[in-house]
Amino acid sequence: MSLLIKNGKIITMGDDPKIIENGSIFIKNGRIEDFGTNDEVEKRNEKPTEEIDAENNYVMPGMINSHMHLYSTFARGMSLSGEPATTFVEILEKLWWRLDKKLTLEDCYYSALMPMIDCIKKGVTTIIDHHASPYAIMGSLDENEKAAKEIGIRSSFCYELSDRDGIDKRNEGIEENIRFIKKCNKNNDDMVKAMFGLHAAFTLSDESLEKARESVEGLNAGFHIHTAEGIADENDSEAKHKMRIVERLKKFDILGHKTLTIHCVHVNEKEIDILKEADTCTVHNPYSNMGNAVGVAPMLDMVKKGLVVGLGTDGYNCDILEGMKLANVLHKLNTRDPRVSWTEPPLLAFKNNSIIAERQFGYPIGVIKKGGAGDVLIVDYKPWTPMTNDNIFSHIHFGFSSHNIKTVVANGKILMKDHKLVNIDEERISRKSQELAKKLWKRI
Repeated sequence: MSLLIKNGKIITMGDDPKIIENGSIFIKNGRIEDFGTNDEVEKRNEKPTEEIDAENNYVMPGMINSHMHLYSTFARGMSLSGEPATTFVEILEKLWWRLDKKLTLEDCYYSALMPMIDCIKKGVTTIIDHHASPYAIMGSLDENEKAAKEIGIRSSFCYELSDRDGIDKRNEGIEENIRFIKKCNKNNDDMVKAMFGLHAAFTLSDESLEKARESVEGLNAGFHIHTAEGIADENDSEAKHKMRIVERLKKFDILGHKTLTIHCVHVNEKEIDILKEADTCTVHNPYSNMGNAVGVAPMLDMVKKGLVVGLGTDGYNCDILEGMKLANVLHKLNTRDPRVSWTEPPLLAFKNNSIIAERQFGYPIGVIKKGGAGDVLIVDYKPWTPMTNDNIFSHIHFGFSSHNIKTVVANGKILMKDHKLVNIDEERISRKSQELAKKLWKRI
């Protein structure tokens, strides 16, 4: 199957983003086979199976969400009795650890479908997810995979290992991670990959970290762990283990090229240096950090030191464009300096998320490049001022929004065209999702 997207203004992204006027992209078997001007691409390639006329709109790579929690879907609109949580640990105890215990395998499936549909609408075609359902562990990642295949977005999944529900559940978590990693390695599916999930250092004993590391040996998979999100995490590590979190992760060989350390709100300079030395990526989640009132991650310092810092939403929403804009103003406000955080947010959202995704999937993603993922957005944006190679991100920051995203292609397949979902029955899925959510709320 082949798809030609023609008559667009192509924003290439990558190391040196450029705009190609009157451009075309030729996608075959899920990968970008050619791109350039309309005339160049037409001369070099066969007649496509399908064509889309971009009608002189902007054409850019599909976006990437480097940290997502699909399982959090049914929390939307849920009310809980008792006093509101006043700390991050209380938020976990009163909300998330009550919800995740009540999820069934069917809940896991439908709680993945709805946000994946929203990802399409927001122009996100690749997600890296972190799942938890401690009383429906075995097979839960298969349910997420099933949803991803139905909706059509590229996904990496893992199960959240933790000691908080006992040794038997911990062991099941290890088994589910390893089972799914081996399955993905065997299938070698371009669209579905696996990591080994770890909740956070303060819910994992030394024995559990050691077992996790031993289990993943030889499987070519990295870890996906919340790191120093709340100050209680760092305090716990220093009190119990006489070292800071990143030092402890280094001790157990959790860090590395394919590992993601999420949040890193409370890491210090020494920990940043350790992450850099280990070539470990981290992911900034400004919406979630602000909503949970955990603090402001030292994103500017991490980028300055050369860390690959990506951008995620942590299940708070599905909108990477809005997350990028929020990161811009958050760090300006935090430093009281309007000069900062201009280049960093688009670096996180586009270049660094692309690097993170390529480490997970093994080929270029989030860039218009030959051999790269056939993930493309058509954005209906009419610039108020000239848009050039030099001011691309200024226009994206102040002008682009998810409402402008007109058409979405993932892996060469059209998922949304002219703002309408293709072969996805959102109404049916929404009705079933609401039905399951009501039942879940009664069980909590």
